[in-house]
Amino acid sequence: MSAQANVDSITPVQQMLSSCSGALITSLFVTPLDVIKIRLQAQTSPLSKGKCFVYCNGLMDHLCVCENGNGKAWYKPQGHFNGTLDAFVKIIRMEGIKSLWSGLPPTLLRMGEKADLAPLFAGASARVGAATLISPLELIRTKLQSERQSYRQLITVIRSAVHTEGWLALWRGLGPTLLRDVPFSAMYWYNYEKGKAWLCRYNKTTEPTFSITFLSGAVSGSIASIVTLPFDVVKTRRQVELGELQARKLTPQTSSSTYKVMKRIVAERGFQGLFAGFLPRLIKVAPACAIMISTYEFAKTFFRKQNQTTRPVLKIHNNT
Repeated sequence: MSAQANVDSITPVQQMLSSCSGALITSLFVTPLDVIKIRLQAQTSPLSKGKCFVYCNGLMDHLCVCENGNGKAWYKPQGHFNGTLDAFVKIIRMEGIKSLWSGLPPTLLRMGEKADLAPLFAGASARVGAATLISPLELIRTKLQSERQSYRQLITVIRSAVHTEGWLALWRGLGPTLLRDVPFSAMYWYNYEKGKAWLCRYNKTTEPTFSITFLSGAVSGSIASIVTLPFDVVKTRRQVELGELQARKLTPQTSSSTYKVMKRIVAERGFQGLFAGFLPRLIKVAPACAIMISTYEFAKTFFRKQNQTTRPVLKIHNNT
């Protein structure tokens, strides 16, 4: 009896390289759209004069203005964005084009989160662990993208929050993150596999082409992003509030519930507030999912063909 070694498979290292290459390209491409989305979601009702701090402590310079050094402070109006294009123009004009890639380093460090490629339940369960593990990086990325600030200012804010709330402050927004990411992962992989299979049957091919994986990824990502958008808005609001709760005279306990944050958003901006950043999120997620999955599939195919040409065919003889 003879058997041929499976040369069609790829090694774990090759699979990791395939996944990370797609994540790297995606991160570089969609980070500006992520910045726009978070800026639109972070827009809140302005605080009235004198409602920031009774004294100036240097932690809220991006939000408050001190008056002649006498300890009085008032709200500093932030640039208001009227839409995706308006946000692009204003951010570039006021902060420079580099601001569109704010938070890119923690985004790149989060690339491992995109490496789980199992449909439905396996993908959803893996997402819980991944989202929990990278939650502090997500917090840092969101804070950097929500407003123009240096890493030194961010570290000061984080230290103050940890001192006040404990180390769990680094996992602020984990609840709505899981409510966003777990259903997103389940819906995305389920619809991707179904869409890819349907397109393969429609095109009468056994192997998915680049265009099939690209289209399947874009459509499945779009559907998942729309359904989970309200939780993305809540996640952004919770993480942006790091260091700003005192300015709003709120405590972590009164603002931590996802439901309470949703009620506050609806009270401030109406039901449509739960879908803030709809267009940039859709523009970001659709190509991001398409680029990530098609690059991953393309790289897998490349490595598989390389293995076929470079590995010798092994034959095992078993004489009985």
